[in-house]
Amino acid sequence: MESKNPIQVADRLFDALEILSEDGPLALSDLTTRLELNKSTVHRILSSLIYMGYVRQDPDTQKYDLTLKLLEMSNRLLERMDILEIIRPYLKQLCHESGETVHLVQLEGTDAVYIHKEESFTNTIRMVSRVGSRIPVYCSGVGKALAADMDLTQVKQIWDNSEIRPLTEHTITDYSSFIQKLDEVRRQGYALDDEENEYGVRCIAAALTSSDGQPRFAFSISAPINRMSDERIRELSHLVLSVKRQLSRISF
Repeated sequence: MESKNPIQVADRLFDALEILSEDGPLALSDLTTRLELNKSTVHRILSSLIYMGYVRQDPDTQKYDLTLKLLEMSNRLLERMDILEIIRPYLKQLCHESGETVHLVQLEGTDAVYIHKEESFTNTIRMVSRVGSRIPVYCSGVGKALAADMDLTQVKQIWDNSEIRPLTEHTITDYSSFIQKLDEVRRQGYALDDEENEYGVRCIAAALTSSDGQPRFAFSISAPINRMSDERIRELSHLVLSVKRQLSRISF
């Protein structure tokens, strides 16, 4: 492990944040002394942090202090950890009952981000997905499940800000067709990915609504198409809807 930060500017940025979190608000001269840097360098550091929204300058005292952005980031991390503790047992049971890999995603912009994965070890062919990777909303089961619980303004915003392209011949690239598919998801209570993101893989997914009424999380069962016939999808839909009902009674 390196004893020195390989990116010096990052080292200085975070040193400034840590000092402000301990001692702020501080004047430029005080922060210059604490950081043991020249005034022009510290001013550039502060200007960068202000630009990124982590620091503000009081117009009256001219002193610098942290904004609430770091607190917001911390709260999001804590919320994610909380939901994992709550949902993990349900996902583990779903994985056990289905014999397939189960994912949990969180909505972030135009993508769904994998935040948990329960790997099935009953089958030799496993999913290559990994925690931290992203999948577009417009062409995924979890994405359609999330979008079905949004208002049309949110859906259109995500669509317009996405790079809509055919990842496979099954990918939906027409907005009106996408909206029709969301209507189907609302009727069924679950969404499907019929090889829309990746050839050879089908998924069944359902969204989870947070306590504020916003769809932020979704879970899915994914498997190769040879194990995901239409009949098998119908069987799995009962498991998915059961988990969705159970989790709908929990606030997170």
